[in-house]
Amino acid sequence: MDCLYKNPNTPTEARVKDLLSRMTLKEKVGQMTQIERSIATPAAITDFCVGSVLNGGGSTPFEKGVTSEWADMIDGFQKWALESRLGIPIIYGIDAVHGNSGVYGATIFPHNAGIGATGDADLAKRIGAATALEVRACGIQFAFAPCVAVCRDPRWGRCYESYSEDTDIVRKMTSIVTGLQGQPSKGHQKGYPFVAGRENVIACAKHFVGDGGTDGGINEGNTISSYEDLEKIHLAPFQDCLSQGVSTVMASYSSWNGRKLHANHFLLTEVLKDKLGFKANTLLQGFVISDWEGLDRLGEPYGSDYRYWISRTINAGIDMVMVPFRYEQFLEDLMFLVQSGEIAMARIDDAVERILRVKFLSGVFEYPFADRSLLDIVGCKLHRELAREAVRKSLVLLKNERNPNKSFLPLDRNAKRILVAGTHADDLGYQCGGWTIFWQGNSGKITIGTTILDAIKEAVGDETEVIYEKYPSQDTLASPDFSYAIVVVGESPYAESLGDNSELVIPFNGTELVSLVADKIPTLAILISGRALVLEPWLLEKVDAFIAAWLPGSEGAGITDVIFGDYDFEGRLPVTWFKKIEQLPVHAGQNSFDPLLPLGFGLTCNKEKSLE
Repeated sequence: MDCLYKNPNTPTEARVKDLLSRMTLKEKVGQMTQIERSIATPAAITDFCVGSVLNGGGSTPFEKGVTSEWADMIDGFQKWALESRLGIPIIYGIDAVHGNSGVYGATIFPHNAGIGATGDADLAKRIGAATALEVRACGIQFAFAPCVAVCRDPRWGRCYESYSEDTDIVRKMTSIVTGLQGQPSKGHQKGYPFVAGRENVIACAKHFVGDGGTDGGINEGNTISSYEDLEKIHLAPFQDCLSQGVSTVMASYSSWNGRKLHANHFLLTEVLKDKLGFKANTLLQGFVISDWEGLDRLGEPYGSDYRYWISRTINAGIDMVMVPFRYEQFLEDLMFLVQSGEIAMARIDDAVERILRVKFLSGVFEYPFADRSLLDIVGCKLHRELAREAVRKSLVLLKNERNPNKSFLPLDRNAKRILVAGTHADDLGYQCGGWTIFWQGNSGKITIGTTILDAIKEAVGDETEVIYEKYPSQDTLASPDFSYAIVVVGESPYAESLGDNSELVIPFNGTELVSLVADKIPTLAILISGRALVLEPWLLEKVDAFIAAWLPGSEGAGITDVIFGDYDFEGRLPVTWFKKIEQLPVHAGQNSFDPLLPLGFGLTCNKEKSLE
């Protein structure tokens, strides 16, 4: 019998059916399994027919592993997969959430909060396309992006992964899906997965659903709402992703009204797959993937009742399971559950069909290995210029007033002597935030890029003296000849639950540092953060100008482009800036009493063009 599934000229659905008909139960459940690269072996990939490999944050082939080393590693995994009985290639997944940010030397774009501040859907799309190229250059086919959560509380540790508290802004930014996967053809059917070609990746809309609306902003917490509010606020962006042919959807760790999403049949199957169009009919469907150890987190204590939760999640509608380490137990238990009838073979076939469909549409059967012609595109000048554009468009000017009649910005680049201070002025890791090289991010020169201090030194005139002190001494502050100071403060990097924060004060005594400098020298304060933080009104009164710069990524020159007047400010607040912690949650249209600054606020240097 001819192998139809190996013929690229055969229609996708015929290839899926043909390959499925040849698979054993072991091979089917293997395709439903995604394992961590550090435990990937020939036995795991070839013998178990594992469908996907991923790397957790900070898991790399080598320290400071370059693109070619990533490609070598992933091509090695792929060779093992092609040696399996049916030769089904793997798809490799990575958290490319603001560029291919786990890879040393990649372009690091602003995190989503900053992109939301731009309000620029075309920019988001172009960032998606650039990210896809840098991902594919490493031999990677699958990006766990975008996060389309609607963040309703800045205490949430993933707030910076959300474009906005406003559903309409988040919906607008889902254009990144088309950037990642390519432009669907005219008349594309909602719910049918789409990947344009070898320069595009399989995208993943996450986290389904309501993770940005948990009570108290607790990561992996409980979103308490009616279905009508869940649909209006949190489900809507997923509909836009589906319309663009997003190939996969990731389930959320969080709960809805006390029910864990990973085991919620109503939301995963009845709503996502049936109502929203991820299953317009029996042929049109991508796949639903769990989050990292999502099944382990269902049991109490962690990892308990594993077989029970496998049954619950697969029957609820999870198709591929992220089982980083305990895959052998997962495969054994899943096969038992099928053989015992607790999970119907029809449910297994449905999941595997979805996975195979996405694999065929991604082109991985025809082109399983890295395209080495793309190696030099990682961190290229064109992409860094795009990231720099994103930075300057993301900056939100919150204050610009030396006195009632004179703006403080733009700054004089030819000033005789300027002071640069603060914990974040010369720290690329702080500038990039979490999910950069490491899961939690880190400080220092963790990758290739331009710090704000680097950019300032490059931007000022030849005769300008730049004095940098992270914590200026009293003698320095007493110097009478500084024209102005630039003080850069903010948050240290974090990700997920370790970023949950009930106080939201500026770390490292940032408020005090800004105040200390502003007492002596006319001051521009720049805040590097993934969210709104406590800004004391007296501090805003004391400084001459204040910028919310979010987490701008690797291209600090985007900031100097604006503060020295080459470009004007365009960013607008994607969130309501609260006045006191006690107000939270506070957002436009609901509980928005007496905010410090409203959603959409943003000044320009030209007052006639003010965005207030």
